[in-house]
Amino acid sequence: MEKTHEISWTGEQPVLILVSYETDQDLVIEEWVEEDDTDPEIGDGGAGGGIVLQNVPWGEKVLSIAREVLLQFDDDVKLYSFKTTPRGYIYVRLDKLSNEYGCPSIELIESYSREYKKRLEEDGFKGEIPNDLALEVSSPGAERLLRIPEDLLRFKDFPMVVSYVEEGTEAKSQEKSGVFLLDSIETETEHCVWKLADVRANRDPASKGRPMSRKRKDWRLKLPYSKLNRVTLYIEY
Repeated sequence: MEKTHEISWTGEQPVLILVSYETDQDLVIEEWVEEDDTDPEIGDGGAGGGIVLQNVPWGEKVLSIAREVLLQFDDDVKLYSFKTTPRGYIYVRLDKLSNEYGCPSIELIESYSREYKKRLEEDGFKGEIPNDLALEVSSPGAERLLRIPEDLLRFKDFPMVVSYVEEGTEAKSQEKSGVFLLDSIETETEHCVWKLADVRANRDPASKGRPMSRKRKDWRLKLPYSKLNRVTLYIEY
């Protein structure tokens, strides 16, 4: 059984991830549930990007095939993450660099999935890899973790949820979070400057829809990269 994912949009924000289960008989749309409930981390092979093969003997081979299939598509389609499991699952997330959210279309995901599945079946028939591998192809999704600093620049026009530790503190218990827009990056000193995003989360409920005050608009937070624990895109429902 082959899975492909789609992101639905309302206005300018992604609001739902769906998975379509494709069989010879029908096409069923259901809500996608992750393989596990652990929080994503940078380089985890899932929402944190990266390559994770978990020492399966066929891992390097199927990764090589995934990259070869990718050559059939535009240069701006990249592997965001790739993971194999001892149970015989392959998880692929594709990144569309030219899309403002980095999300490939459902048509592109389905096309890649078909080509990749075809290659896996061919190599499985030849005995080079197991012939019963399960494949799941998707977009990174709105929950992707942003890499620092490169993804900050890439998504600088979007509000971000930033979890950070203030200067002068080290304890995890001191972690704070807020919804910010990137104001600037100081590459030489490896610092970034944030300003409050004008979103519902930052507005006073008693303001009755009035914009933020000048004082709040002028407020800035300067942090070194090392103090940023987690950054994701902010999705306002």
